Amino acid sequence: MAILVQFAIGLIFGLGLIVSGMSNPAKVLNFLDVGGIPAGTWDASLAFVMAGAVAVTFIGFSRVLKLARPVLADRFYVPTRKDIDPRIIAGPAIFGIGWGLAGFCPGPALTALGFGSASAFIFVVAMCAGMVLARVIANLPTSNIVAPADPLET
Repeated sequence: MAILVQFAIGLIFGLGLIVSGMSNPAKVLNFLDVGGIPAGTWDASLAFVMAGAVAVTFIGFSRVLKLARPVLADRFYVPTRKDIDPRIIAGPAIFGIGWGLAGFCPGPALTALGFGSASAFIFVVAMCAGMVLARVIANLPTSNIVAPADPLET
């Protein structure tokens, strides 16, 4: 039952991406082209999509997290770390650069695959390769090299 509910939620999300234009990289790139305001290429309509998404998320999270447990799971999986490490800075930066260069973010790219978009296919392949590379890098053993002793302490 849970998988059917998740499928329905994903379907609604994908339809929302299509209706809003988020699966169209040209529309996304025009939204990001703030410098093109005099040329008339800037498209502010996605700001309304994002504002709606933030409002729904804010309301949803404030209500859902008041529940004792999720409806379709045994517990909530909420991050507990509060520190900021290099990964929390680098990840969103890489995401933003990729979004700005390609006009896709992961959800809309997967949605655009349904249209047979070659650029979406290339993006998704590159995205998957990046995820595999990130996993490989994260699992590399840490260096056992010991820093040399401070010559002033001897």
